[in-house]
Amino acid sequence: MDLMLDSDYASDYGEMGLESSKRPLNVLMKALNTNVTVKLKSNVEYHGKMVRCDNYMNIILEGGTESYESNLRANYGNVFIRGNNVLYINVKT
Repeated sequence: MDLMLDSDYASDYGEMGLESSKRPLNVLMKALNTNVTVKLKSNVEYHGKMVRCDNYMNIILEGGTESYESNLRANYGNVFIRGNNVLYINVKT
């Protein structure tokens, strides 16, 4: 099962009516050390193991790769992604 987290949804509805285990930031924290796909507003995608995440959805990926329109563009060791650039996060569970 894949879970999609939209950064706008997280900021607008993070505290409203959701049980604690389903709040977007709580789901992200539970997904630490798992593989994720992060799509940016620029349509660039990053894939890797999420090793850090904060309340602003800033994310550090380990073993990160960058792709655009399904074409691999680069391989990185560690990638820092600023939360305000995130369109969505796909948590692979």
